[in-house]
Amino acid sequence: MWRELLPVGRHADSRGYRRFAWTGADAECRAWFREQAEARGLAYEVDRNGNQWAWLGDPTAGDAVVTGSHLDSVPDGGAFDGPLGVVSSFAALDELRGRGAQFAKPLAVVNFGDEEGARFGLACVGSRLTAGELTVEQAHRLTDGDGVSLPRAMEAAGHDPDAIGADPERLARIGAFVELHVEQGRALDLSGDRVGIASAIWPHGRWRFDFRGEANHAGTTRLVDRRDPMLSYAETVLAARREAELAGAVATFGKIAVEPNGVNAIPSLVRGWLDSRAADQQTLDLVVTGVEKAAREYAAAHGVDLDVVRESFTPVVEFDHALRDELARILGKDTDISVPVLGTGAGHDAGILSGRIPTAMLFVRNPTGVSHSPAEHAAEDDCVAGVLALADVLEGLACR
Repeated sequence: MWRELLPVGRHADSRGYRRFAWTGADAECRAWFREQAEARGLAYEVDRNGNQWAWLGDPTAGDAVVTGSHLDSVPDGGAFDGPLGVVSSFAALDELRGRGAQFAKPLAVVNFGDEEGARFGLACVGSRLTAGELTVEQAHRLTDGDGVSLPRAMEAAGHDPDAIGADPERLARIGAFVELHVEQGRALDLSGDRVGIASAIWPHGRWRFDFRGEANHAGTTRLVDRRDPMLSYAETVLAARREAELAGAVATFGKIAVEPNGVNAIPSLVRGWLDSRAADQQTLDLVVTGVEKAAREYAAAHGVDLDVVRESFTPVVEFDHALRDELARILGKDTDISVPVLGTGAGHDAGILSGRIPTAMLFVRNPTGVSHSPAEHAAEDDCVAGVLALADVLEGLACR
């Protein structure tokens, strides 16, 4: 399975992946998912929001155990973020069948659409729509960098955009969702453990900073006469790093748009996107408030106007404690090994769904901690350990 997926959407120069929602690479991934489902005799379906499901047992019976993740990527992302969870889910099912497991509950593998938000700027679109955390009107207003709207992109890919929306009936049939994911940090590598259990997802959000100055000639405009928004932006980037360090949080300006974007032109607009995350809400508010305060001071000093818009936000997500404890019990059964429980600063579909159904996560060791990069990696034996752990969990939750 891993070898089949590896070439899909891989960029020749960066060697990273560009599997963006409702594109050709996404279609190839979706076709692969359907093939895996049908090869195992699973009932395949696509829900109203474009999420793919592969069912063992009656989907309408209720109290189903669901596992899976996503197959899309960030720009030039790695091979493991998302796909490891989907591949491991199918592999765990194969493992359970090999054990002769008798299922007492329906089991499903899911591929949630547009988890990374790389194309339309909002993460977890498929799960947000399903959970009712993204309205139809909001979804229809999403556009990509070329001005293509989400409805147009979905329609071009053969999906009905008028059918999207909250799906409480589907969620009501799910008793537990467990998502396996490569760890996006080095906690497991530092502790020497192959597999861990998630405790919570840090609160996080995206803020857009629009610095508006005055376009002018780079060679003839005196420095004292300039209203250069790039200066305010650059100082704000440094301020974000400083505020994050002081608070023990993280803050990153990772995306920028410049107008008119000419080498010999002073910009009229510099638009930067801030991603910030912290272990608790108070700390996150402290960081973002500090960054905005500094940005406004820098903008005023350079005669630049500033607008700050919060584009998305996810509060702290505490995974279901009973389910989390049950995972720990299952994985520690008949052994003296305790599975580490750790928090994460990354968002996931499991976090979006946690407000509607019991959810939990398993992490697989990442030796470098690198993620959202072609250098993202997990060793094969650690991936196998993840599959076996997931199989044990599914057996404990869904089998007699």
